[in-house]
Amino acid sequence: MAILIDTHTKVLVQGITGKEGKKAARAMLDYHTDVIGGVRPGKGGESVEGCPVFNTVEDAVSACSSITVSSIYVPPFAAKQAIMEAIDSNIPLISVIIERVPIKDTAYCLAAAKEKNIRIVGPSSLGFVSPGVGRVGVIGGTHINEIYHPGSIGIISRSGGMTNEISWQIRKAGMGQSTAVHVGGDLLMGTTYTDLLSLFEKDDQTKAVVLFGEHGGSYEFDVVDMVRDKGFTKPLAVYVGGKFAQVLPEGMNIGHAGAIVARGQSALEKETALSSVGVMIAKRYEDLVTLIKPFS
Repeated sequence: MAILIDTHTKVLVQGITGKEGKKAARAMLDYHTDVIGGVRPGKGGESVEGCPVFNTVEDAVSACSSITVSSIYVPPFAAKQAIMEAIDSNIPLISVIIERVPIKDTAYCLAAAKEKNIRIVGPSSLGFVSPGVGRVGVIGGTHINEIYHPGSIGIISRSGGMTNEISWQIRKAGMGQSTAVHVGGDLLMGTTYTDLLSLFEKDDQTKAVVLFGEHGGSYEFDVVDMVRDKGFTKPLAVYVGGKFAQVLPEGMNIGHAGAIVARGQSALEKETALSSVGVMIAKRYEDLVTLIKPFS
């Protein structure tokens, strides 16, 4: 069954006439995802990759009321307006690939989405894929069929590159993925680890989950509470990157916007807490495959 996407998913691409928007539309279409059109103010009536272009999200929804996902590819300064346009049009799932969205804009949009029970994946997310079903975004790139294969392992990752790398390791080991989700590396996550674990818990296809986390932030500690309270009961293997960060000055940002050196949020502290509730800890990310394979 997988999560987030199914054969009935219909995607709108905001910013479809730009280089990245057009690339994403093509990538989704090539993976048999139903892209019903795109949005670019002033370009209504045009066509990109065979998809109609609308001036506004409202126009697109009027033409196709069954849109289930908006995938957003606009510059950072236009992110808030684009996300809010999708929220105001009641699109239930919004995928935001945009990097460097101002944190106050992200916070505003996440609050607005929560009020309407709308899910945002991102910002700074390559998207998500359910192998053999469809993908939203450019996750997997041009090698998607080499990396992803239908199976029973759920993938959650802070890193876009590692979403693909871990999924490839899973594939090489003779397993497959139910759904792989790049949650994005920003300080604020629209869809958190625990949000996804809740969905995977209810998904019959998913037998186990691997999670690639990192130092900084408290999202892994939320997983600890969830597992302790039996909110997630399936096998879970976790790798937390950034162990070197403990020797660096507090407050330093490394890599992702959310990867901030902070007291109480180190990789080792997260590993200790997760291990205490029975989560399997990988010392190297390659070990995730070994830990999870008995449960596939």
